[in-house]
Amino acid sequence: MTNSNIKNILNHYEKSKISEQTKIREVLQQTALLGLQRHGFFEKAAFYGGTALRILYGLDRFSEDLDFSLLEPEKSFDFTTFLDGMRKELSSFGFEMEVTKKVKNVETSVVSAFMKMNTIELYLAIGEEAKRINHNEKVQIKLEVDVDPPPRARFENRLVVNPMPFYVLTLHKSDLFAGKMAAILYRAWKGRIKGRDWYDLVWYIQNKVPLSLPYLEACLIQAGHLKPQDPLDRNRLIEMLQAKIESIDWENARADMRAFVAEPDKLKIWSPPFFNDMIQHLLVETRSAT
Repeated sequence: MTNSNIKNILNHYEKSKISEQTKIREVLQQTALLGLQRHGFFEKAAFYGGTALRILYGLDRFSEDLDFSLLEPEKSFDFTTFLDGMRKELSSFGFEMEVTKKVKNVETSVVSAFMKMNTIELYLAIGEEAKRINHNEKVQIKLEVDVDPPPRARFENRLVVNPMPFYVLTLHKSDLFAGKMAAILYRAWKGRIKGRDWYDLVWYIQNKVPLSLPYLEACLIQAGHLKPQDPLDRNRLIEMLQAKIESIDWENARADMRAFVAEPDKLKIWSPPFFNDMIQHLLVETRSAT
């Protein structure tokens, strides 16, 4: 990979209204994925979440973090070797990133790390002029790995075309939707609303992606939100969504999203009637597709 490859990615955003930080973050996300792929990470884990949906499937919003799920539970999983390999790969073309593992104060099923670098140093590494950037500004990307994933997930390889072509392992699109639905229904954000979840819900429905009920059941059972003897069907899911929609502060949800879309005006329609109408178009899989 060369700096010209990176410049080509930045040129793609030349006329975009997004911030310089957002442009740089997206370059680093894809470069980090390449580093992980080259060091065998996707033999043990799959890429998922909003960033996966953007990079692999063309979701038209930007994202901050890189989320992964192990293929099999491994609570003693050590991210260190893969992070070291990723950092060396980034360094090989001038990105001297600070990569640190998060020390957990509370035992959870998620292993976290952070990538950080001064924004101007990033531009200098690429050979680009740093415009409209605070000299002390840093780009930070969080990486999270679920080391105790729910069962019943399906996996497939998807091509990433930038900064050079390579494949990453990800969840089947219907399982990605199910994981997003679990977050919509039960994500705990201490009073904050993650509008990005609802934006992704609209994207899935608009693109006629069916949601995997078997994988959603597995997610909710593992988290203690559903009993194994209490199966989930589409009607019950719609009722759960309707109750959630009525509880949302939609102005806060729009505020969460504005930094991640090039055209914030498209969020004006967000309201309980809009989302209640949207979910009537929700498609589901009742059995795992082969």
